[in-house]
Amino acid sequence: MKIAAIDIGTNAIKSKIFTTTPTSIEFIESKRTPMRLGTDVFKEGCLSDNKLSALTNVLGKYKKYFEDNKIEMYEIVATSAFRDTSNSEDARRIVENSIEHPITIISGLEEAKLIRFHPKAQSSSKKVYVDIGGGSTEFYIHTKEKDYIQSFQLGAVRNYLGMENKDEWQRMFDWLAQHEDRMRLVGIGGNIRSFFNIYKMQSMTIEDFNIKASKLSELDKLEKKSKYNLNDDRVDVIDSAIDIYSQIISKLSISKIASTRWGVSDSTAVKLFHELYSEKIKIKNN
Repeated sequence: MKIAAIDIGTNAIKSKIFTTTPTSIEFIESKRTPMRLGTDVFKEGCLSDNKLSALTNVLGKYKKYFEDNKIEMYEIVATSAFRDTSNSEDARRIVENSIEHPITIISGLEEAKLIRFHPKAQSSSKKVYVDIGGGSTEFYIHTKEKDYIQSFQLGAVRNYLGMENKDEWQRMFDWLAQHEDRMRLVGIGGNIRSFFNIYKMQSMTIEDFNIKASKLSELDKLEKKSKYNLNDDRVDVIDSAIDIYSQIISKLSISKIASTRWGVSDSTAVKLFHELYSEKIKIKNN
C-alpha cells in the first residue's frame, strides 16, 4: 500500500510518498511547492484570503496526484505559520473543508517529538537533532535516561524578516546550557541540506562549517543564486538559518555537524505507517 504525508510549512508545502508492507516502509518520491506563508503571518499577523486560496489550490493538486497514483492513506500537518496566525482555526477549517481532508496543526513540541521517527534518532545518545524551519527551531536529544525535546520561535523566514524575539534567543541559550555533553549535530531542513549540497559534503568539522558559513554570508542574493543555483525561496533565508545553527554550535560542545534529508513529512508518514499496521487495541470494561 502507498501512503503519503504533507507538511504545510512556513516557507513551502512538502510531501513524501512511500510504499509499505506490514513490515517495511520505503520512500518513493517527494514533491515541494514554494509558498511563503510566513510573510503573511509574521508581517500582518494572519493568513490572507489570497494565500489561503493559493494553498487550497496546491493541496488540491497534491490530492489529485495521490488519487491518480492510488494513494488513499495520507496525513496533512501544518506547523509554525499555522500555529502562529491569528486566524488559525478559521484558516484550517476553510482549507480542509475545501479539499475535504483534515489538517492537523501540530505544536512545536509535537513537531520536535516527531523527530524520534528518524531511523537513527534513538540509536545513539551522542547526537542532537536540530530542525530549523521557516518559523521555528526544534530539538531532539535521545539519552538512556530520557528523550529531551524543545521548540523555539526562531526560524529562517521569521529571523530574515526581523520578527524574532530577543527573549526567545535567551530562552534557547538557557535550555542549551543544560546539555553540555559533547555531541554530533544532525541538521534537519532544506537550508542546511542546501548548505551541504553547495560544498558537496555530507558532514563538516565545526571549524570548516564556520569558515564556509562566513564565506557564504559575504555573497549577495544574486551571487548565491548564480554561483550555487539556489532557489528564490532559499537564497534570501539561508543565511538566517545558518546563523541559528552557528549560535547553537557556539553554546554546545559539538564535535561535527551533518545533515539529513529527513523532515516533518517523513516522520508523519512513518507515524501513519505504525498506526496503519499496528495490532488492533482491545479496550476492556468500556
